[in-house]
Amino acid sequence: MELTILMPCLNEAETVATCVRKAQGFLERTGIEGEVLVADNGSSDGSPDLAREAGARVVRIAEKGYGRALIGGIGAARGRYVIMADADESYDFSQLDAFVEGLRAGNTMVIGHRFRGGIRPGAMPLLHRYLGNPALSFAGRLFFSSSVGDFHCGLRGVDREAALQLGLHAPGMEFASEMIVKATLAGWQVAEVPTVLSPAGRSRAPHLRSWRDGWRHLRFLLMMSPRWLMLYPGAFLIGIGLAAELAILRGPIVIHGIGFDIHTMLYAAGAIILGVQLVLFSLLARTVGVLKNLLPMSAPLARFLRVFTLERGILVGLLLSLAGLGLAAYSVENWAHARLAALNPATMMRVAIPSVTLMLAGAEIVFASFLLGLIDIRTTSASDS
Repeated sequence: MELTILMPCLNEAETVATCVRKAQGFLERTGIEGEVLVADNGSSDGSPDLAREAGARVVRIAEKGYGRALIGGIGAARGRYVIMADADESYDFSQLDAFVEGLRAGNTMVIGHRFRGGIRPGAMPLLHRYLGNPALSFAGRLFFSSSVGDFHCGLRGVDREAALQLGLHAPGMEFASEMIVKATLAGWQVAEVPTVLSPAGRSRAPHLRSWRDGWRHLRFLLMMSPRWLMLYPGAFLIGIGLAAELAILRGPIVIHGIGFDIHTMLYAAGAIILGVQLVLFSLLARTVGVLKNLLPMSAPLARFLRVFTLERGILVGLLLSLAGLGLAAYSVENWAHARLAALNPATMMRVAIPSVTLMLAGAEIVFASFLLGLIDIRTTSASDS
């Protein structure tokens, strides 16, 4: 069987039969050997019976959630390709020709682009059209170097076997982002098709909740991109913190009448320490992501792991800590020369702040090295091979 047309369904009694008939009509018109599959997610309005009467095969997905319904449907599909869309008449199942052609041409995924195809009046809330979808799609393209223009179009076709290998598991609406992110990371060939979005044919309120589901999409994008969540912000904090500490090291500086002294230096030290933590967290998160098959091995991470050893990490951390201890010893020596009298804070804090910064950063690197050694994925990779 070449094609499965998949529809997730939760209480779509008003529209599911029409969608099934349109999909059946498409298969008959094109002569494609296929099936219409409805993944019912616990409907209580008779939707499954209506779908069967219209000619669909129905599978019940016990676990609640839009993503779980689609994952279960892909698993139950019999076709080589799966084209999926909501059973609410927002997409036209009788016009899937471009999706089939794109899949037959060798694309692993063909996804609709509603902003190119057209959004009919009332089909999409203004908040989604002008803020939610553009902002989240931009974030997805930025974080993952994806070329997909409409991350959240619900009409998309995939090669079923390839989709099963992605390890999809998002339970809710963020499934739409998960599929594109993991497809991009896996190096899939993806094509886009202009798609018309029409108002849903149902009278009940949609299952989508703008702010809740928007946050779930953004949360997923951030968790799948440790670089943008932690590495880049951490590197920025380290850079700006070091620049500030070095600038104030010899004495106060004044820029356009605004003075910066040891108080600024203290905040700069905090920025450095937080930055080091974020960089280390990014490295650990990326490593765990590879270990759990959530993220692919990247070339920079592979190069780092070839060089990194627990002993080298400990050595770097100890050297930084020893440098901090050296500055602390210098401060104590000056204090001793002053016969333990009170010292000028403006002078001594210029030594104490870098001293504490180096010691804390060194300690963080030492312990992070132990943790990275504990979850070393090179051993796992070797045993898997």
